[in-house]
Amino acid sequence: MTGADIIGTLLRADGDVLALVAIADIKGGRLPDDADLPALLVKVTTTVERQSLTRSALVRTVDRVSVTVRAETYEDQREAIRLVRACCAGRTGDIAGALSVSILTAGAGPELDGPGNTFERTQDFRVSFDAQA
Repeated sequence: MTGADIIGTLLRADGDVLALVAIADIKGGRLPDDADLPALLVKVTTTVERQSLTRSALVRTVDRVSVTVRAETYEDQREAIRLVRACCAGRTGDIAGALSVSILTAGAGPELDGPGNTFERTQDFRVSFDAQA
């Protein structure tokens, strides 16, 4: 279980996100240059596990998760970032098999020129959760 799994689960279940981005175009790993657009790439950039000196069945983990938006137009890129934030920011509870999830925004990256004259930007999240040790 990772924060990317949690964010990916939320994005794939959100009707507003799916109205703009096909479920098959919400991916982990990397986006090929010829990906259908708009597309979302969800990946973990850092992980911190809270270590305990006593044995516990759960480990508190904090992942920084980056959601990269790639779109054909600047307007689609901006709308996708807005929808990603609306879908994920401030969510709490048990999500995607992880317990006590808490999701906060953690900044947005610069607006970049993507491959093939596309538009890219990232939205980062701080995803805290308990998972089996």
